[in-house]
Amino acid sequence: MRYMVIVKGCEKEAPPSQQMMDEMIKYNAALAEAGVLVACEGLEPASSGVRVRFDGRERSITDGPFSETKELIGGFWLWECNSRQEAVEWLKRAPFDGGVEVEIRPVREGFAEQIGARPRKS
Repeated sequence: MRYMVIVKGCEKEAPPSQQMMDEMIKYNAALAEAGVLVACEGLEPASSGVRVRFDGRERSITDGPFSETKELIGGFWLWECNSRQEAVEWLKRAPFDGGVEVEIRPVREGFAEQIGARPRKS
């Protein structure tokens, strides 16, 4: 089963230290070597994002940053694990500190396959 591991972020946070980046590279390499890592990415600040609100046929656009938001997504992993517990055990090894909160959620499979979606080729 695939799991999305969601890392919370904040517009006001300082960029990670070089030591943290080095530790995260090692951690991601371990995930990849174990065959767990499907994808991982960090996200640009919310100030570069846009939100689209749907209300019937109306669409309203709001450019970032989003001051009313208390929690933003800073990045994510997509993992292939045999169980939720396996995903939790992998996450417990992550080099986070300082009250970082990370969420693990199972991916609901099958939406893309239903319509025959394929990844875009560059």
